Amino acid sequence: MEEQARESPARSSTLLQDAATTRRTPSFVPKLGAGIISDIRARAPWYFSDWTDAWNYRVIPATALIFFANVLPGIAFSLDLIETTQQYTVTEVLISSFMAAFVFSIFGAQPLTIAGVTGPITVFNSTIYDIIHKQPNAPNYLQFVGWVYLWAAIIHWVTAILNWCNFVRYVTLFSCDTFGFYVSWVYLQYGVQVITRQFSGDFEGALVGITLALLMLVTSFLFQCLSETTLFHRHIRRFFSDYGMPISLIAASSMAYWGRFNASNPSTLPVGGAFQAANGRAWLVKFWELDGKWVGVALPFGIILWILFFFDHNVSSLIAQGSQFPLRKPPGFHYDFFLLGITTFIAGLIGLPAPNGLIPQAPIHTTSLLIMGKPSQKDIDEEEQITKPSSQSGHDSNGTVIKMEKSSDGQREAPIAVVEQRVSNLAQGSLCLVLLTGPFLHILGLVPRAVLAGLFWFMGADALKGNGITIKLLYLIRDKTLTSPDDPLRKVRKSRLLMFVTIQLVAFGATFVLTQSIAALGFPVMILLLVPLRAYIIPRLPFTQEELSILDGPTASPFTMESVGGSLHTA
Repeated sequence: MEEQARESPARSSTLLQDAATTRRTPSFVPKLGAGIISDIRARAPWYFSDWTDAWNYRVIPATALIFFANVLPGIAFSLDLIETTQQYTVTEVLISSFMAAFVFSIFGAQPLTIAGVTGPITVFNSTIYDIIHKQPNAPNYLQFVGWVYLWAAIIHWVTAILNWCNFVRYVTLFSCDTFGFYVSWVYLQYGVQVITRQFSGDFEGALVGITLALLMLVTSFLFQCLSETTLFHRHIRRFFSDYGMPISLIAASSMAYWGRFNASNPSTLPVGGAFQAANGRAWLVKFWELDGKWVGVALPFGIILWILFFFDHNVSSLIAQGSQFPLRKPPGFHYDFFLLGITTFIAGLIGLPAPNGLIPQAPIHTTSLLIMGKPSQKDIDEEEQITKPSSQSGHDSNGTVIKMEKSSDGQREAPIAVVEQRVSNLAQGSLCLVLLTGPFLHILGLVPRAVLAGLFWFMGADALKGNGITIKLLYLIRDKTLTSPDDPLRKVRKSRLLMFVTIQLVAFGATFVLTQSIAALGFPVMILLLVPLRAYIIPRLPFTQEELSILDGPTASPFTMESVGGSLHTA
């Protein structure tokens, strides 16, 4: 398998060229369903190998890592939704995560993309409840949400059929970095929110909660730092990288039941019965019984949900297949977005929070599947031809660090392949069902909420560390005598660098503030506006073509962008 992985870059070059020349890319609207058909034709020949390629050790740590990184934040994000609406429990969140994993791993064209319950969808559903709950003769909440999801699903299907996913070609690192910066701060904010709620109960329990959160945060970063040092054998360092976060989470949770910590009775996750819906309701939501006037009211909510998922899911897919990953299998944006419409409809039909692509979990998943090795000179030359120099070398646009090591002979080790398969996604989703069984549900109920705060802080801070905005800010305050003379940002005037970063920070601030206000439902529109802002406004500002090419760039490689008609990134 290792020998096969080392040969993959060479094979990859030929495969990418063949795919690029033989695949016909759909344009907007003219040929209905052309994008879906093109995606299926491109991906179908790889389906069998998607399963056989999973016979690789990297699948095991990837499954463990993404299971903890997906399920626990999803549950924590949903605590507000659970407590506010009283219409959901942990069961609905876990089944939603399983449904998304099952559909996209079995049927999807981009199985590396991890989908689940996100913070934005919990804010969206909670805001809907706040709005309709105040209305006279308020409708049944789940029936109303069912119609919202149905409208959104229909627009998803229309979008895929009309090839509108080709608009993804306009998405560059400017939008991805800004959105990733926003998501990172949402994670940090939720961590603080979880901790502050501890003070509504026993004060001693709240202090223990802070201790557990910091323990989770510090130990996770300790394992990460050890994995990046020259200490220990490289296999041990890789073990720290693969399992550091799960070990930290288990250790911090166990600490809550040690000695006097246990006496403080820290707050834990609320769990219900195994496979039981909230309030003992039937699983089928009869949304067709909703009064007609509310069906029309649900339409604008469905449009807003479509805007959110159009950006969030497609950007997650882009980042999971970023240009820093040596991928050889084609993507499929149109087809997967059609599938997202199906999962959205099913979620409304059985009363689940709708799943969609996750940031930063999706790129974390791909990173955990990397195979490191010694690239040939031919591979290095080809990579330099398709990858422009960037101040974000070694990082993706969302904070996932790709560490370059030197082997014993001094040659640099780099990513030479990705274990592109469907098993890790399916396995982590199946573990959600296992978690719903009685014994494991009891164990889940023992996890202190404060530990999830530490997990939020770790994931948020780790994503911020490698975000493009953070890197540019650090460059601005770094001692210039200690800055590499080869850093491309040296070619950008300081005033223009400040202008570019300021625009991104203002866009982030506006989105973050909107999310915290009564108009939170409109934040997906603000996020989507990042794309035309970059495409039409920023090029009119006093940047040179070279400066914009350094400050911004395409999120994914030309091979990945082939599914949506190729990248249109220009200065």
